[in-house]
Amino acid sequence: MDKSFYLGLKKYILKHQNILITTHVVPDADGIGSQLALAEALKKLGKTVFCVNDDELDKRYSYLNSDKTIVSLEEYLNIKKKFQPELVIVIDTNKISRTGIKMKQYLSVYGNIIFIDHHPFEKPVESKHFIDQTAAATGQIIGTLIKEFKIPFSKNIARGLYTAILIDTNTFRYPSVTSETHELIAELLETGMKTTDAYNEIYGAKQLCNMHLLGYILNNCQMNKSQNIAWIVIYDKDLKKFNSTIEDTHSYINNLLILQNVKIACMFREDGRRIRLSMRSHGDIDVGEIAEELGGGGHAHSAATVFEVPPGYDKNSIIENSLSRIEGFLNSELDS
Repeated sequence: MDKSFYLGLKKYILKHQNILITTHVVPDADGIGSQLALAEALKKLGKTVFCVNDDELDKRYSYLNSDKTIVSLEEYLNIKKKFQPELVIVIDTNKISRTGIKMKQYLSVYGNIIFIDHHPFEKPVESKHFIDQTAAATGQIIGTLIKEFKIPFSKNIARGLYTAILIDTNTFRYPSVTSETHELIAELLETGMKTTDAYNEIYGAKQLCNMHLLGYILNNCQMNKSQNIAWIVIYDKDLKKFNSTIEDTHSYINNLLILQNVKIACMFREDGRRIRLSMRSHGDIDVGEIAEELGGGGHAHSAATVFEVPPGYDKNSIIENSLSRIEGFLNSELDS
């Protein structure tokens, strides 16, 4: 993205004093790390900043939020003192609906909202949408923006941004990673932040029951006849059996990408009356396009969608139908 993108974003933010930063519902490390890094940077500029999300953070991210910078909307409404946001910044999504039911309702009274994101945007980009689809992660956008503010990276800022980029690039494996990504990472490491600490905090905080769940799920991994699509299915009963949560399973899908000849990896997760589908590829097959056809969206290498399950409907039928559609798309791509 050219320099004018960041200059425009910088000028817009500098106009405002009281700023609220939020991200998408059930936030990941890219949204959280970007929130925290931007908040600290703006506070160094003398801004009054609150980070508020729809719900409280999952405990796996508590190490990033050790000073409780990010609070739930319920906590925020109880503690705020005559704070009226002049500007709302939505991080790592480009839709207000993705901030959550409660947050969406709260933000409905505010007109001055901007979006900072790297996900594809299906509508013409508006002036208040700052979308850089070439960035490997929203954390990369925020890191570049902080440099534009000429604010030195602290260890806290570096940890948030490093974790954001680490997670959203699947440990730098996706084709969206560029020399610019690594140049930013090099600057973050100059703060003295330890990469091993960041990696172990996000990937190495598993319990034995989570490992047993992973073994069980991978043992039931399946492939199509052509062996170019692999998938796993995680049911609610599996999580209960192994005393785990959906949060513990986010990285499971990455194990499928090492299979020989696999073009598309899929993970189906039961979530009450929903089936959540995550897809990954090495980038040569656009799973974002497949997700859009299935009602979702995402990147060429990482995408997702959600299927609502009508009462009495067989959840496995939804999985089988979606796999059939995914295979049809893949075959048409390979034949073209």
